[in-house]
Amino acid sequence: MPASRASRVRPVIAPADPREAVMPRGVPVGAGVALRAHWPEYGIEAAGLGAFMLSACLFTTLLEHPASPVRQALPDAFLRRLPMGLAMGLTAVALIYSPWGRRSGAHFNPATTLAFWRLGKVAGWDAAFYVLAQFLGGLAGVGLAAAILGARVADPAVRFAATTPGARGAVVAFAAELLMTFVLMTVVLTVSNRPGGARFTGVCAAALVAAYIVLEAPLSGMSLNPARTTGSAVWAGVWMAFWVYLAAPPLGMLLATEAYRRVPGLPPVRCAKLQHDATQRCIFRCGYAGATR
Repeated sequence: MPASRASRVRPVIAPADPREAVMPRGVPVGAGVALRAHWPEYGIEAAGLGAFMLSACLFTTLLEHPASPVRQALPDAFLRRLPMGLAMGLTAVALIYSPWGRRSGAHFNPATTLAFWRLGKVAGWDAAFYVLAQFLGGLAGVGLAAAILGARVADPAVRFAATTPGARGAVVAFAAELLMTFVLMTVVLTVSNRPGGARFTGVCAAALVAAYIVLEAPLSGMSLNPARTTGSAVWAGVWMAFWVYLAAPPLGMLLATEAYRRVPGLPPVRCAKLQHDATQRCIFRCGYAGATR
């Protein structure tokens, strides 16, 4: 290898424990090196959002399909959003605290990954592969739901759990998505970086997701996640105000990171994981003692 190239790309250091792949800190690495070293985390991100979308499609079909006995028993839309919020909140908790979620950091959202990249906690190629994996996972999860549920998930009342603006229009939907993601990332950063509260980060995030579904869904459909909306939009062919869901969640979370950095007295951001677990390797620029990369 020419010396100029060797100065840009360095191989993964072989660890004593083959489960770990350690990257030299501060040294830029290429896409191939990152992919070989961290592909399990990328796969987890795809599978995690895929599982979330499968759950979203299943419960949306159960609660919204006209032939569903649950839909018939709960004719009021607000009452139907209560079990939907609970179901998706519990899905989020299960994914975040699962062994896989503890390993990848349980972003499952390009906006979350970009926010931690902006904070310097995620390397560039890791961020790029996380985002790619999340979009692919969202598509695969909705596709699996289509294979399981068939025409039921395509019904106009279900529409593959697509997110579209409510009656107040795209501007209100954009503002709602921006505010929700700003609050969500602010809570994640505040809770996860306090020693006494870090273990509750996943619970807090999931509780917000549940509350948003119940209270905010009539305004924007409650996305928070560009990959989540894309997965449904591709299968449903529903692209109404698609720009809202591509732009508002990343902007909201990035604004939250900037605000967090500028408030004096707040603890520094230690890691990009929602739930840091010392028994799982950490591929991020982690501030926890003994973290492996």
